[in-house]
Amino acid sequence: MISAAAGIAAAVSLAATVIAAGPGLVTSSADGARSLGPTADLALAAGHGLRPQAAKAALQAVQQRQQAAERRRELSGTPQQIAMAMLPGFGWSSSEFSCLNLLWDRESGWNPNAANPSSGAYGIPQALPGSKMATAGADWATNPATQIRWGLGYIQASYGSPCGAWAHETSSGWY
Repeated sequence: MISAAAGIAAAVSLAATVIAAGPGLVTSSADGARSLGPTADLALAAGHGLRPQAAKAALQAVQQRQQAAERRRELSGTPQQIAMAMLPGFGWSSSEFSCLNLLWDRESGWNPNAANPSSGAYGIPQALPGSKMATAGADWATNPATQIRWGLGYIQASYGSPCGAWAHETSSGWY
């Protein structure tokens, strides 16, 4: 049995080994899950004083941090750049951006603080009420990425696509 401090040190060393080894050390299953291969599990665990389960946990922690960093990089820039980066996640091509740009330029000017004094609609997608966007994140009032994620989900559920939402906006004056 190793101490907690030694276990943490071993996990950090394992994480460094995994990062240095690169993608060849990681295997993917049919469902897209990534993990250490069985032989690598045992070799790394033994080499770092960890049980195979601890080796997997360390790898998962490293992968989660890498994925979070990738998401932060993907969600930086102007609100328009953030929206463009999110389109594929909703199953849309970049060609849908022209409609989204027209829609949200008309609705809010892409301003995350836009507030309609007569209706109470708020944010880039002009959610009514704005607090609906809390389903996409607690930072809905200030984070353009959270507002955009919520708005794209609303568009998908209500109109199928940004061009569908834009068509409704131009025919009725609202979406």
